[in-house]
Amino acid sequence: MKTDELISLLATAAEPVDRHVLARRLLLALLAGMLGALLMTVAIYGVRSDLAEVARTPLFWAKLALPTSLGLLALWLTQRLARPGVRGGALWGLLGLPLLLVWLGAAVSLAGAPVEARADLIFGRTWRTCALNIALLSAPVFAAVFWALRGLAPTRLRQAGAAGGLLAGSTATLVYCLHCPEMTVPFWGLWYLLGMLLPTVVGALAGPRLLRW
Repeated sequence: MKTDELISLLATAAEPVDRHVLARRLLLALLAGMLGALLMTVAIYGVRSDLAEVARTPLFWAKLALPTSLGLLALWLTQRLARPGVRGGALWGLLGLPLLLVWLGAAVSLAGAPVEARADLIFGRTWRTCALNIALLSAPVFAAVFWALRGLAPTRLRQAGAAGGLLAGSTATLVYCLHCPEMTVPFWGLWYLLGMLLPTVVGALAGPRLLRW
C-alpha cells in the first residue's frame, strides 16, 4: 500500500474529538465512586444520629471545607494530568493553602485549651480507626477514578496517580463526615489528612503500573 493510500484510508470517516469527553468521564467516575463510598458508609458505619442538629453549626461546615477544598483541587489536578504532556505545576502548591488553614486553626485551638485537654483535641475517640476507615471508603472512588484515567491519556503517570488517589481520599473523607463524631480541628488536621494521604501514596506508587498505555 502506498503512503497516500494509507493516509486516505486513515482519514476516511474521521470525526472531530469530543472536547468534553474528559470532563464527562471523570464526572461519571466521581459520581459512581462517591455513591459506592456513601453506600459503604451507611452499611458499615451508619450516619450519626445527630447529623441534622450538627449540620446547623458553622463548625460542621468547617469540617466539610477541608476535604471539599482538597477534593476540588485534586479534581482540577487530575483533569489536567489526564492530558498528555501536561504538568500539575502550581496546582500542587495550592494544596498547601487548605493545609495551612487547618493547621493554623488547630494551633489556635490547642493554644486556647488547657494542657490536660489537648490530647483529647488531637486524638478524640476514634483516632485508631479514622484514617483506616477513610482509606477503606476511598476504594470505590479510587477504582472509578483510575478507570477513568486509563481511558484517557496521562503521561506523567506518578503525578496522575497521586492526584487520582488524593481525589479518592478527599471524596471518601467528605462522605465519612456523615458518620464521624469528631468535631475538633486538631483531629481533622492530623487524622483526616492521614486518611487522605494513604490513597494518595498508593496512587503515586500504582500510577506507573496501572496507567501505562
